Amino acid sequence: MSRSVWKGPFVEESLIKKVEKQKLDPKKMPIKTWSRKSTIIPEFIGVSFLIYNGKKFIPVTISEDMVGHKLGEFSPTRTFFGHTPADKKAKPATAVKK
Repeated sequence: MSRSVWKGPFVEESLIKKVEKQKLDPKKMPIKTWSRKSTIIPEFIGVSFLIYNGKKFIPVTISEDMVGHKLGEFSPTRTFFGHTPADKKAKPATAVKK
């Protein structure tokens, strides 16, 4: 179920303050955040974030296509190592001793 339209998108108040502060700062250091549930709003375009995935911070720069999505969508929490090879999974049945 999605969020009510009259409530508007959820964004951490501290995150909005940090973005406004960074717009005035000439250094443009990335903003470190743990708020994966915050929605990306148009004011975030061009801002760099370090989004926590549970283990480390993933660097993400916000573009126009990301508006409306959540910050956590761009910081995967699981590492995919690939599928196991078929020969490793299934052992040959011909090596049976009598």
